[in-house]
Amino acid sequence: MSVAAQLEHQEPSPLASARLQRKLTVDEAARRAGLTPEQIEWLEEGRVYRFPSADDALVAVVLYATALGVDQDEARGLARLPVQPRPERYPRNRIISVAAGITLLAALAVTLLGGFGGDTKKRTLETKALPPTWKFSVDVLNGGGDIYYTRALASKIGGLGYKIKRVARATRFDYPSTAVYFEPGGDAYGNRLARQLGVQAKPLPGGGDPQRLVVIAGPPRIG
Repeated sequence: MSVAAQLEHQEPSPLASARLQRKLTVDEAARRAGLTPEQIEWLEEGRVYRFPSADDALVAVVLYATALGVDQDEARGLARLPVQPRPERYPRNRIISVAAGITLLAALAVTLLGGFGGDTKKRTLETKALPPTWKFSVDVLNGGGDIYYTRALASKIGGLGYKIKRVARATRFDYPSTAVYFEPGGDAYGNRLARQLGVQAKPLPGGGDPQRLVVIAGPPRIG
């Protein structure tokens, strides 16, 4: 089986697993949550960069988790965290557990959107003189073999205001680390995005659009 085929057959994401445990189709889950089937697929596949903003993505996560009835124990299990022993169940404890589960899922979404490094205040001061990020288009390529990490990285970049032009496979999967690549004349722009992501910036050998950036995702990294 090819690498591309293996990527398409990875086990379901945590949200998809929660839906499948309830034997719901994407359409049924969408109706319960008040979302569109496409939005459900974006959440389950980690394509949160498809939402208009990070806030919209977070709200969608909360709506979806609430519709599925995910409580604290299940949320911790989906996140592969240890599940704490629970006392006797009472209605109030059940409500608190559900609320805590939703909070945990929201926190996981925040991590997904912003867990790749960068300090907001420092970033604002360092990039004030450069054109706004929405004027730049970014290609995000999977160069490490992990499509979920690549999509999460694209979501992070989209959350910074950049226009995500495409998310696709790189020509190979053996890139040792994530890096930002810029065309001639785009060194300042490439270095800005590299600082925001906490990675290195590297020049491309050619090209004529300094406001086009390419991010190649290497193996997953934390922090």
